[in-house]
Amino acid sequence: MKKALAILGSTGSIGKQALEVVSIFPSRLRVAAFAAKDEVDLIAEQVKKFQPRLISVLNDDVKAKVEAKLAGAKVEIYTGTDGLMKVATVADAKTVLVAIPGSLALSAALAAVKLKKDIALATKEVLVAAGELFMNEVKAAGVKLFPIDSEHSAIAQCLRGEDKKTVRKLILTASGGPFLKTPAEKFAQLTAKEALKHPTWKMGPKITIDSATLMNKGFEVIEAHFLFGIDYANIEVVIHPESIIHSMVEFVDGSLKAQLGAPDMRVPIQYALLEEERQANHWGRLDLTKVAGLTFQKPELTKFPCLQYAYDAGKAKGTLPAVLNAVNEEAVSQFLKGKFNFDQIPAKIKAVLDKHQNKEAANLEEILAADREARNIFGL
Repeated sequence: MKKALAILGSTGSIGKQALEVVSIFPSRLRVAAFAAKDEVDLIAEQVKKFQPRLISVLNDDVKAKVEAKLAGAKVEIYTGTDGLMKVATVADAKTVLVAIPGSLALSAALAAVKLKKDIALATKEVLVAAGELFMNEVKAAGVKLFPIDSEHSAIAQCLRGEDKKTVRKLILTASGGPFLKTPAEKFAQLTAKEALKHPTWKMGPKITIDSATLMNKGFEVIEAHFLFGIDYANIEVVIHPESIIHSMVEFVDGSLKAQLGAPDMRVPIQYALLEEERQANHWGRLDLTKVAGLTFQKPELTKFPCLQYAYDAGKAKGTLPAVLNAVNEEAVSQFLKGKFNFDQIPAKIKAVLDKHQNKEAANLEEILAADREARNIFGL
């Protein structure tokens, strides 16, 4: 029987690659619904190919354009946040793939969990902004949570068959982004065009900038804490420019387990959508004879302070991680629009963090309120 998927973010980098995986396994997977933004031609193409019964788009204008392209196709089209919620809670979907960047996906992901749908999680902000709340809901609902980030997928694979009590630490690898070897003095001249040139991964603009600042890795530290129940003191980040080792686990006896593979997101997406069942690889493979070497170094926190901000926010708990997520989202958005250069991203984030009065994040409303407050402060 085919497993039905709902995809939040079908036209983004992860969403498009997930649909490639669906195409490879038509007897195993089908698309029940998807949410997209405003890419009219691509949305129409996806509807025709995957035949979901329900989709959501940005607004009524996009809806009208998509309807014109589809010429009477049998698909229900909704809009905005209400439409996003309809996709996340569509009745026949067993698994919801969450691949919308930012905090927009949080409410939809929680709604899906409460309906006992499994989650394939690519959106970091869900666990960053509301990790404790979200994991409590996952546990209460008894659903499965499959990480799609290559780093967390790697750790999950390394932990299979192991006793968690024997884990000494998790080691998250980071490419270092495009500015690893760029002197910090030059950051004030760097623009979005330069920051978007990631050396190894093809990703969306938001996550590519987060990779350049190492905020992406900081968010992954917070995610790893919640996904695997490991204390922050036992989660380490190392720079690994080759992006061949996707992450590692060190055990109490000194042994290390690492997951290696070609830098291709379709591999962890396939692993997640097929519920950690290994099937044939239709993508790139790693040829070790062509790997010149594997190098590692410690991250420079004075050069990339966003990584430290994430550690500090994660340890502080409460509403601070949600504030970090929100203000980073705003800073990256403004940076991509050319409002300031690369060196100002951490400075603007730190200014808002310093103004926030941290408090307990007891429910979704308090988390979303902290999110709004951070964005308002950033805009002042």
